[in-house]
Amino acid sequence: MLSYRHAFHAGNHADVLKHLVLFLVLRYFNSKNKPYWYIDTHAGAGLYSLLDEKSQKTSEYQDGIQRIKSAGKNLCEPLAAFLQQLNCILPDDNHYAGSPYIALHTACSGTKHRLFELHSSDFPLLQQAIGDNKNTIIKNTDGFHGLIATIPPPCKRAVVLIDPPYETNDDYHLVQKTLQNAIKRFATGCYLIWYPQLNKIESKSLPEKLCNITSRYLHAVLTVKSPSQDGFGMMGSGMVVINPPYVLHNELQVALPQLTCLLAQDSSANYKLDILAS
Repeated sequence: MLSYRHAFHAGNHADVLKHLVLFLVLRYFNSKNKPYWYIDTHAGAGLYSLLDEKSQKTSEYQDGIQRIKSAGKNLCEPLAAFLQQLNCILPDDNHYAGSPYIALHTACSGTKHRLFELHSSDFPLLQQAIGDNKNTIIKNTDGFHGLIATIPPPCKRAVVLIDPPYETNDDYHLVQKTLQNAIKRFATGCYLIWYPQLNKIESKSLPEKLCNITSRYLHAVLTVKSPSQDGFGMMGSGMVVINPPYVLHNELQVALPQLTCLLAQDSSANYKLDILAS
């Protein structure tokens, strides 16, 4: 099934959490004078117009990135730096960047990018958004398989984003299985796994399964609202980071309280931040 289109959700609260964590990880990797790769298993279209009919139909960005923009000078350093980067790389205020676009314009010069997108409609949009780049390879193929075929990179350093749409329950199993196989092949990679916070067993059990794979992880959860009466809809989202940069926990300790206040949709909004670094 390939019905999911991220254009309906670009810039929402889940994007803000995911891309904030991605930006902070890339910033840390850039601070080291060593080459690395960026690998994106579900890259999407790369760049999204907030004036597009899909985005306008849901207007989810209004309760996401737009609230961050409205906070302006009152933002803490991690959020302020993230917003400044977006303002620098976006063509105008009516666009929002997907993860591969953020990575392309944030990673240091010389970083190799390996992007995978299976959707036949989003793949050409991704090519257009990224453009010709000698360090970038974009493939119209399954990102789970693409990741395993790509690692370990020659430089033995990589940031890997695993961000499937979770259209079916199979995605939850594939995320766990792919991460297990990836760590066997490339144990030192920095893996970022995003998941939706839904009122279903697969979503609730996934983070614990992912954290049990390794002894070095960070787990951040942002809940923006309580479950709906019908039990459907996304209440928030989470990020599991395997082999996180040592500075990430402190940065998120600063950012998550403010992020929760800014993106809260009701009084049940909260955040969680756990780390295990043995």
